[in-house]
Amino acid sequence: MKPLADLVRPQSLKDVVGQEHILGENKLLKKVIDSKHIPNMIFYGPPGTGKTTVANIIANATNKKIYKLNATDASLKDIKGIVNNLDTLFTQNGVLLYLDEIQNFNKKQQQSLLKFIENGQITLISSTTENPYFTIFQAIISRSTVFEFKKLDEEDILKGLKRTLFIAEEEIFKREIKYNEDALIYIAQIAGGDLRRAITNLELALLSNKEKINDGDFIINIEIAKECTLTTGFAYDKFGDNHYDILSAFQKSIRGSDPDAAVHYLARLVKAGDLQSICRRLLVIASEDIGLAYPTAINIVNNCVDAAMKLGFPEARIPLAQAVILLASSPKSNSAISAIDKALKDLDTKNIGDIPYYLKDAHYKNAKSLGRGIGYQYPHDFPNHYVKQDYLPKELSDAKYYEPCNNKIENRFMDFLNGIKK
Repeated sequence: MKPLADLVRPQSLKDVVGQEHILGENKLLKKVIDSKHIPNMIFYGPPGTGKTTVANIIANATNKKIYKLNATDASLKDIKGIVNNLDTLFTQNGVLLYLDEIQNFNKKQQQSLLKFIENGQITLISSTTENPYFTIFQAIISRSTVFEFKKLDEEDILKGLKRTLFIAEEEIFKREIKYNEDALIYIAQIAGGDLRRAITNLELALLSNKEKINDGDFIINIEIAKECTLTTGFAYDKFGDNHYDILSAFQKSIRGSDPDAAVHYLARLVKAGDLQSICRRLLVIASEDIGLAYPTAINIVNNCVDAAMKLGFPEARIPLAQAVILLASSPKSNSAISAIDKALKDLDTKNIGDIPYYLKDAHYKNAKSLGRGIGYQYPHDFPNHYVKQDYLPKELSDAKYYEPCNNKIENRFMDFLNGIKK
């Protein structure tokens, strides 16, 4: 028997749930499909959001010869087979190729399609769960329209589950299947925006109770829903787009002084077991976002990171949470990263000149005969260990890299610097 998710796959757009931003009335993808003039398209988004379903609907509505490949197991030979059939009677209207998981094709495989996409002999509809701008050959992207499919919300998944139950009643069990609303809501909530996962969990609930359904003595209640959804729809790909999105949200939550959000994104990273990424990012944040507002924060974070690395999961979660809450709750300053980035930019864009001769190394014989060190004033010989002296090359004499942020510690630093310079 077909998996339930395949059995209930919509055959028309009216049965597709979600994606109103591209499939709603007067939205771009809906208008493209209605026009029947199908361009090359890339469908990008997480699993279970309707990419394959919409591609199938488009393919079945066109008068072109249809080929379907999954890049996970397809090869260059498969592409050559399609190309060899381009001039036959069956392909006189052209070919529509639906290529699922295109990110699994290497550059050579993707390039082999390019010539035929360009001259219009092949219309390509491809789907990917990874950011196409990172994984798909740029020449294909420039000849395609990218549509992003978003995670489904709870209401959309609930609608899909009820449609699934109706079809299961009509085509599999030939009788009514009773359910409690809260049970379906639970399955929808736990699916993580993935309708296919929700339907798979529902299928498990139905098939494991097939005899009771046939006897008419069955109702999908919250206990059954929980039993059949042992894991949530949490998704994480250490080398994919999702990895960088979570790390980005993690750092921005700490930078935004929101310890609750920061701990949430830490939990996602802990759940994925990505200890190295967490530790590296925490050390960066300690200097980039907290910096001189709390200079010793990096020492505490470094100790927490060391402890986490020694402990490993699951115990590592505790010092990591300590570090995250500390950083999110600390005063913030980005003066250090701003200073070094300005200085680096000057290296790339300005004539930086030579180091003043009196600052150059003079610890070798005959250095003075080369003018090294002559005129250098030793600050410790002066009151407050300070003497006014130019340290920057003359070409950068007006450069200002360090701009202090307004916090207690940096204000004290500036009071000190201003005081000794009077």
